[in-house]
Amino acid sequence: MAQLVGRQPPLGGGERVDLQRWKLLPLPLLGNFFQLRPGAIYSGLIRLSKKYGPVFTVHLGPWRPMVVLVGHQAVHEALGDQAEEFHGRGRLETLDRTFDGHGVFFANGERWRQLRKFTLLALRDLGMGKREGEELIQSEVHCLLEAFQNTEGQPFDPSLLLAQATANITCSLIFGLRFPYEDEEFRAVVQAADGTLRGVSSPWGQAYEMFSWLLQRLPGPHKQLQCHLATLAAFVVNQVQRHQESLATSGPARDLVDAFLLKMAQEEKDPRTEFTEKNLLMTVTYLLFAGTKTISSTICYALLLLLKYPHIQKRVREELAQELGGSRAPSLGDRARLPYTDAVLHEAQRLLALVPMGIPHTLTRTTHFRGYTLPQGTEVFPLLGSVLHDPNFFKQPEEFNPGHFLDADGKFRKPEAFLPFSLGKRVCLGEGLARAELFLFFTAILQAFSLESPCSPSALSLQPAISGLFNIPATFQLQVRPVDLS
Repeated sequence: MAQLVGRQPPLGGGERVDLQRWKLLPLPLLGNFFQLRPGAIYSGLIRLSKKYGPVFTVHLGPWRPMVVLVGHQAVHEALGDQAEEFHGRGRLETLDRTFDGHGVFFANGERWRQLRKFTLLALRDLGMGKREGEELIQSEVHCLLEAFQNTEGQPFDPSLLLAQATANITCSLIFGLRFPYEDEEFRAVVQAADGTLRGVSSPWGQAYEMFSWLLQRLPGPHKQLQCHLATLAAFVVNQVQRHQESLATSGPARDLVDAFLLKMAQEEKDPRTEFTEKNLLMTVTYLLFAGTKTISSTICYALLLLLKYPHIQKRVREELAQELGGSRAPSLGDRARLPYTDAVLHEAQRLLALVPMGIPHTLTRTTHFRGYTLPQGTEVFPLLGSVLHDPNFFKQPEEFNPGHFLDADGKFRKPEAFLPFSLGKRVCLGEGLARAELFLFFTAILQAFSLESPCSPSALSLQPAISGLFNIPATFQLQVRPVDLS
C-alpha cells in the first residue's frame, strides 16, 4: 500500500521541499487507485486527510499528481490569500476534448482574463444584478408555478420542470429566447445537460479522470457523454447562426451572443484577439450547461429537505405568510425580512455541497505554500465540500440544521466557511444570478404551495444519488397543494 512520505513543516517554516516528499507513493500504472476508488473519490480524499493532514498529494492514475486542500483554512490560504498564484484552471478529462482550453470556464492566461471580464460586463448590461434581471426571474417563476399547479396534486418528479425553468433564464440572457416547457428540442437540451452532469460525476467519469489515456480508446459510457455534449453544442451552433443572420451591427446587443458577435466584429483585424467563434461557442455551451442543472439541483435538494422535515417546512411557510402574506410575489428586497427562510436555503446549499471536490486549479507560477515550493502547473483540488462541512464552523456538519446560519437572536448570519461558489479569482461568475434564482424560486414555491410526499419522510434519502465532481440529489416524487393566499 502507498504511504505518505514526509509531513509538511509549520506554516512559514521556510523549508524548500520538493513535491515528492509529501505525497502518497503511487503504484505503477495505477497511481493511488486503491485509496481513491471511482465512485467514492471525495470520501477517499477526506479519509486520507484525517491521517495525513489538510494538504497532501495523490496521483489520479500513474502520471497525474494532485495537491489536495482540505478544510476552510487550507482552501482560504490558497484560493484567497494566494489567489493570483492558484487561479489557473486545471484539467477535466471528461470535458477537455470538447472545450480544449476555450471558453470562459476552461481558458487560462490572457484568454481567460479577456473572456471573464467581457462576460461579466455583458451579463450586467443585460440585467444581471439589476432590477431587470430580477423581473426576468420572477416572470419565469410565474410560469413554473403554473406548471406545478397543473399537476393537480398528483405526484411528479420536479427535477425536469425546475431544470427547464432555470435553463430558460440562461437562454433569455444568452439567446434572448424563452422556450415553452413542452418544446421537444428544449426538453432534449435540458436532458442533455442533465446527462452531462451525471456522466462527469459517475463512477465511470471518475475512472476516466484517472485513466483517460486508456479508456478513451475503448468503447464505454464516454460515447454517451459525447452525445450529450454534441446535443448542447448543436443547439448553441444553431442559435449563434440565427444571431449572425439577424445581427444589427449598430447595436445595441439583444443578448450575450449579440454582444460577443459585436466584439468579434470590432476586433476582427487583431491577430491576437480572443474573441473568436470557438471561444463564443465554448463560452455559451458552458453557460447553458451550468445554468441548467446546477441551480435546479440545489432547489430540488431544498424541496427534498422540506419533505424530510415537515416541521421546518411549516416554519418557513409561517414566516413567509407573516412577512409577505399572499398579496405579492417575493422579491430580493424581502431577503432581510426572512431570516429563517434564508437560513434554510443556505443550509440546503451547505449540506448538499453541490461541487464537493471543487473544480481543479493549477498554479500559474512556482509558489511557496505552507513552507513548500510547488512548481508552476501543479494541479490542485480545493475540496469545497470539506469547507462547507468544516466542524470548526458548523457544529453538526453532517446534519440539516438551519441554526448554522442564525445567531442567538434569530438573525441571519453567514459563516466565512460558506463557500459554495468557491472564492478567489475563479469564483463562479454567475454567483449573483444563482443566489437570486435560488431565493426567488424557493420562496415563491413555498408561498404558493404546501409540499407533500407520497411516501413517509423516513423513506426519503438525503444521500446523493451520484457523488463525484457534482453531488446529484436522489430523485423523488413531489405533491403540491395550493395555499389559500386570500
